[in-house]
Amino acid sequence: MDDINKVKQLDIVTDMRKSFLDYSMSVIVARALPDVRDGMKPVHRRIIHGMNEQGMYSDKPYKKSARIVGDVMGKYHPHGDSSIYEAMVRMAQDFSYRYPLVQGHGNFGSMDGDGAAAMRYTEARMSKITMELIRDINKDTVDFIPNYDGEETEPSVLPSKFPNLVVNGSMGIAVGMATNIPPHNLSETIDATIAIIRNPEITIMELMENHIFGPDYPTGGTILGRSGIKQAFETGRGSIITRAKVKIEEKSNGKTRFIFNEIPYQVNKSNLVKKIAELVRDKAIEGITELRDESNRDGVRIVIELRKDVQPDIVLNQLYRLTPLQSSFGVNFLALVNGAPKQLNIKEALQHYIDHQIEVIERRTRYDLRKAEERAHILEGLKIALDNIDAIITLIRNSKDDETARNGLMENFELSEIQARAILEMQLRRLTGLQRERIENEYNELLARITDLKDILANHERVLTIICDELTEIKEKYGDERRTEISDEGIDIEDEDLIPVEDIVISMTETGYIKRIPIDTYRTQNRGGRGVKGMNMNEDDVIDMLITMSTHDYLLLFSNFGRVYRMKGYKVPSGTRTSKGIPVVNLLNLNEGEKIRAMIPVQTESEMKYLFFVTKNGLVKRVDEQEFYSIRQNGKIAITLRDGDELVGVRQTNGDNEIVIAGSNGKAVRFNENQVRPMGRSASGVRGFNVDGSTVVGMATSEEGQYILSVSENGYGKRTNMDEYRLTSRGTKGVKTINITEKTGNLVAVRAVNGDEDVMIITDQGIIIRISLENVGVYGRNTQGVKLINVAENEKVARVAPVAKQENEEDEILEELEETVVEKVLEDLDNKASE
Repeated sequence: MDDINKVKQLDIVTDMRKSFLDYSMSVIVARALPDVRDGMKPVHRRIIHGMNEQGMYSDKPYKKSARIVGDVMGKYHPHGDSSIYEAMVRMAQDFSYRYPLVQGHGNFGSMDGDGAAAMRYTEARMSKITMELIRDINKDTVDFIPNYDGEETEPSVLPSKFPNLVVNGSMGIAVGMATNIPPHNLSETIDATIAIIRNPEITIMELMENHIFGPDYPTGGTILGRSGIKQAFETGRGSIITRAKVKIEEKSNGKTRFIFNEIPYQVNKSNLVKKIAELVRDKAIEGITELRDESNRDGVRIVIELRKDVQPDIVLNQLYRLTPLQSSFGVNFLALVNGAPKQLNIKEALQHYIDHQIEVIERRTRYDLRKAEERAHILEGLKIALDNIDAIITLIRNSKDDETARNGLMENFELSEIQARAILEMQLRRLTGLQRERIENEYNELLARITDLKDILANHERVLTIICDELTEIKEKYGDERRTEISDEGIDIEDEDLIPVEDIVISMTETGYIKRIPIDTYRTQNRGGRGVKGMNMNEDDVIDMLITMSTHDYLLLFSNFGRVYRMKGYKVPSGTRTSKGIPVVNLLNLNEGEKIRAMIPVQTESEMKYLFFVTKNGLVKRVDEQEFYSIRQNGKIAITLRDGDELVGVRQTNGDNEIVIAGSNGKAVRFNENQVRPMGRSASGVRGFNVDGSTVVGMATSEEGQYILSVSENGYGKRTNMDEYRLTSRGTKGVKTINITEKTGNLVAVRAVNGDEDVMIITDQGIIIRISLENVGVYGRNTQGVKLINVAENEKVARVAPVAKQENEEDEILEELEETVVEKVLEDLDNKASE
């Protein structure tokens, strides 16, 4: 009957819910999630504490890993030796931790997924930077709590003198939640922390732009775009795309090979190579002749050799798209705040760390103050003893035991028990004059230190200054350059607010390599100069187009097949002045044999209403610009071409512009655009210029300027007033625009200008010169002009592009000298040109 009374009635659903909730919280708090203050899970914290207790410092000999694991498991972490050893192994891997916290001696695994050797074979000790995590731990800076059996104590958190959670990141799967925090550069993280301390109102965008730019993986690589970083920093969640770094080598036999020295974070290198081999075997990627993993102790080296007839950029694009050479890191910034899981943005995480450091500094200061006051109290007693040494010696000699002597000292000299004990324990050598002086000096120093420590506790700004100073010290000692680059290549539309609005030059070669560079890359020179190298060219490649626009303008690209494609200016990959760019086929879905023949920048606010087309055979067409507002990735038909014809030029017009079309024979025709009625995109157009056996080399509109700039293939050019071209009907043979001779060569370009611009002249060898049009004279139609650029033998002018005037010191110097030397030289050249 008594047994029946002891039976408790329970609701199994409620009891299971409670038990599972308790288990879940145990996993979340005590196993899977890191603490926001020191970035540690309990197992990592216990490993570091255990190594600290055993004296396994960075300057001491290595100890067997089994010894470390056994001590940690027996005292602090009774969850099995494998979980402890695996956590310690990862802390020692330089490809897992950005700044490893354990120095390993022996086999601690590899990027191929190989496991570490058994713990009985390996040795370990704390790394140098780990000493900063436990600095001042014995100064009551953190709370110590009982271990699992109550016989030992362990720290609830480490002092952590740098933001370890952000610097080394963390991974963990709990129950119903997970964390995945990427590592960051120590110097950048410390800079961001100090910036928050100095300006608590600083925004995340300001942190991202000036201090902490994004994750910095131990394996390097390149992060594509900033939208993922921005989202992760602002919300604590985001997806960051990382791409392997490649070096492209062209061998002497004409073949190309890729060498990958850095791969994305957490990618298994062995599985990566296996995946590439499978794709080659299944012919998902064609053109790869050899694949080798030449990695060694010096680093990663994956070599891929290609056939001679394949386009390397296309193969590289397929490798990124189909293999883990391009991988996504899903950020989930989840950590324990006051013992509870919380989603954090980057500023919140660093702010919690700052709060932790404020507490650490204040507790350390109170500890140092207490110790200093205790020592000062003893020194005060010693000073009294030295002042009354004869009487004290007599008292001690006449006392029958220690207690009698102690009580006598306390009664006769008004000393505390602590002071009396110190006097009784004082050695006879303290009675010398030198020792007395030392006690006086130590006492005075302690008084100054006590005053300083009290000032720190009373002044919050001093606490913050100490944190900044200590962080700066760690940065100078352990900081390094970031390993992971951040590129704007392949970014998403969400990145637009991160892209600065700036003027750029977009160039494209005859073989379809495109790039963008800042417009101020080219400085203004005088006409007749040699120019600067504008692009590294292949022997069979020449620059074909060059335009200026803004990064946020839309760019319309028209192909020789009469199709049109659209993208933002910043979508064009950035390059340097001498870089080649990337194939436009990697950006657009071009058909075989299709090439881009015209690029038009479209501003969001523009008075232009139409696009005016000209083909190689002289056909023209006018189309409403709204027809091109919605362009699919595969492009749209812009003009239907007849057999043997190609698209040559496209211009924006306002509906009442005058059009000038010129041919390679030096003839040009001028007519009003309203002679060509607006047509649909699929129309082929009407005759605009009778090419008479030549081909169209360019077009201009009256809206673009009052002069026609004509340039021949041998570098001669001039400005001619547009009024000298009489208005005619479309379809005529036109009038002479430049005097074509053997010396000048055929006409290669015409542009409408105002005369106050600069002009870029590009040769087929990649030479670019930028000159002021103010230095180019105005001549009649039937003249050959003056020398604008000196071209070498077998070199021809390929393209001409007007750009906005660039003011610089050179222009100011020319203005000062204009009335003397320069004026006379220009006058002589003009006279020769007229002759």
